[in-house]
Amino acid sequence: MTATRKALITGGNRGIGQAISELLKAEGHEVRTPTRAELDLASPASVQGYIASLDWQPDILINNAGLNKINSLETLSLDDWQAVLNTNLTAPFLLIQAVAGAMKERGWGRIVNLSSCYSLVSRAGRMAYTASKSGLNGLTRTAAIELAPYNVLVNAVGPGFVETDMTRQNNNPAQIEALLAQVPLGRLAQPTEIAAFVAFLVSDRNTYLTGQIIPVDGGFLCQ
Repeated sequence: MTATRKALITGGNRGIGQAISELLKAEGHEVRTPTRAELDLASPASVQGYIASLDWQPDILINNAGLNKINSLETLSLDDWQAVLNTNLTAPFLLIQAVAGAMKERGWGRIVNLSSCYSLVSRAGRMAYTASKSGLNGLTRTAAIELAPYNVLVNAVGPGFVETDMTRQNNNPAQIEALLAQVPLGRLAQPTEIAAFVAFLVSDRNTYLTGQIIPVDGGFLCQ
């Protein structure tokens, strides 16, 4: 039986993060999902302030929140580039750095970073997003190596195309149909499907899987 744990989930109030939060709560875990007002991931100062205010140390950290600004190479501004990198890479680094010490002392911890299939391939207009998620993969691997001796397992999940507000915001209906033509399963994933896999990774059932970047993409990367 899985022990009751404390879990911190970024971006836990909608989409994949909300599905993860609801599933972990249903399994009996204590879950915190800070709002953007409490934790602005695009601002390193806000992240550091939130860390300083924490009154408990999580056993589970899920870096789920992400930012994707669609711009070509010529139109991508430095501000947009930095906002995406701060949200998708710097904030997870700061949060992992903050919680790792207590996890090491307890001899148990689970960290999952929500990466993307676009960390392994890319598409026009996704320069900042792909760069940030590729960096998140590297962060995952190195953290896994350093924390493995303490039974702290670190993995990344790379969703494909999921039925979320971000997917609908960044793709019109025709673009979504074109994407689905490249997915062998022929449909968008449901957030609950991603959540179920994340819940396994952060559970006591996962005892040996660490340092992996695992696509959950309906076969998209097989094409």
